[in-house]
Amino acid sequence: MDGHARWDAYGALQLSGTSLPLLDRARVYACGITPYDVTHLGHAATFVWVDVLGRVLRLVGVEPDVCRNVTDVDDVLDAAAARAGTDADWFAAVGQFRFETEMAKLNLRQPQHEPRAHRYIPHVVRLARHLVESGSAYVRDGSVYFRGHHVPARAGVDRRRARELAVEFDGRPDDPAKDDPFDVAVWQAAGPDRVGWESPWGTGRPGWHAECVAMSASVFGVGVDIHAGGADLTFPHHAYHAAIAEALTGVTPYTRAWLHIGTVTVAGRKMAKSADNLVLVPDLLTEHAPAVLRMMILDRRWQDSWDFSIDQLDAAGARLEQLYSAAGRRATDGTAPERVRRALSTELDVPAALDIAIDSGGDSARSLVTVLGLS
Repeated sequence: MDGHARWDAYGALQLSGTSLPLLDRARVYACGITPYDVTHLGHAATFVWVDVLGRVLRLVGVEPDVCRNVTDVDDVLDAAAARAGTDADWFAAVGQFRFETEMAKLNLRQPQHEPRAHRYIPHVVRLARHLVESGSAYVRDGSVYFRGHHVPARAGVDRRRARELAVEFDGRPDDPAKDDPFDVAVWQAAGPDRVGWESPWGTGRPGWHAECVAMSASVFGVGVDIHAGGADLTFPHHAYHAAIAEALTGVTPYTRAWLHIGTVTVAGRKMAKSADNLVLVPDLLTEHAPAVLRMMILDRRWQDSWDFSIDQLDAAGARLEQLYSAAGRRATDGTAPERVRRALSTELDVPAALDIAIDSGGDSARSLVTVLGLS
């Protein structure tokens, strides 16, 4: 390959079927956790993939600028803190510390930005005011609602399914104050028994989608290059985030590409506390090295949901040993490093990159160990 062809290949990814040319940096917004509970394998899968996305961006000569938020203003978090008999802020801080400790054990690099929702209350108030002034939202009984009747259709979700998901994610489609079931609260009035903040409309709390818009827009401005998060958040959360951000700025699309990472299930059911099927990262790390967990997560297509079973860890350990052995061998194919780079920059194709590196050995395998965070 001549020098011009080699350099022309850098500074670009293909992601979600979209060609994504990049210059010096890539703005990546990653939906973070609500820090009210333990860290499970589903969390780990999402954030390991975000970590590898950043590493692949560096491989192609682009600096990742990652913002991973913390949703520390949330009804579920408040309820968990109340059950524990403690302050919600302290409860969230402890939960965030535990999460970051487990992610560090999995060799995740810290994001460049980690905004916490409780520090962005004024930003949500401004967001709500701007949306009302533009006609994209309306005030009703101390709450501000975004006009979201169009959001299910633009997300490709029929209204019946959209209503089911709205109920599941506490979107309150039956709220009688709304003009449309798919309008969502940017600012929600808070009663005397709820933690709230002052606003032009009275005491209230930010809406979930609005928190992320406020944090993302405050850090990056009008849009992002890649928005990453679990596939289970595609609707309603990501769909409303994009719609509200575009209504605020007038710039479309809000993101150039989505990284909707496949859901982890157990016996066919989504991993969740309510399903009593959580697989906890700390438990897995008592028996298996962090690199084995990373390999299990990464040796598949990022967009595919998958069902966890313990034997997958043994398979991942064997695959990891193959890669380590290849890294210690003399290379048999001088084109392998470039082929590995091309595989990774095309839909983050880790399985293909692993096959190439294990077969060739040498520099391609050693580089891949680093890029995948397996050292």
